[in-house]
Amino acid sequence: MASLVPCPNCGRRPKEEFTIKGAALSRPAADAEPADWFDYVYLRDNPRGAYEEYWHHTSGCRRWLVVARDTVTHEIAACDDAADRSRSEARK
Repeated sequence: MASLVPCPNCGRRPKEEFTIKGAALSRPAADAEPADWFDYVYLRDNPRGAYEEYWHHTSGCRRWLVVARDTVTHEIAACDDAADRSRSEARK
């Protein structure tokens, strides 16, 4: 049976409708040191366990999502609209 992703806009959808785009990392400030930008752009952890990634719902609502999943079991713990998350981070 195919894995289902709980899209906050479309409901539970097959994972084949999504494109994984990479780690959901906090972006450095515009005036951050070059070393911080280098780390953000080029260096990635390869964690075992809980991890947040950007996913694009390419065959559905076409929204960017932040999916929290376990890299060992592939179980999805949460799925949020990336725009909602960035708005809440901007308020902090």
